[in-house]
Amino acid sequence: MREIIVVFELDRAPAAAGAASGGDEAPVVRQVHAAPTAPGSSAVGPRTFCGKDTFAMEAAPWKPSEHAGSSWYAPEYADRVCGGCDAVMEDES
Repeated sequence: MREIIVVFELDRAPAAAGAASGGDEAPVVRQVHAAPTAPGSSAVGPRTFCGKDTFAMEAAPWKPSEHAGSSWYAPEYADRVCGGCDAVMEDES
């Protein structure tokens, strides 16, 4: 399998309660995607496997290469995995 990077699509819109209180709310992970590394680099490539632009996404701390035998995403995000990226990752394995 080629080297992949797990990236988070974040919801940066402040929650109503957080905005009212003036607190800085941490971004919420909306969806978890997989992206190939950029050619000749270890940085994330320009598009996820489902075709979304990675420009506004953040790399996740989860590195699939460090967790042999487990899913490509961290288990706590199983409910937010992108179906398109997951299908590609299933085909890769």
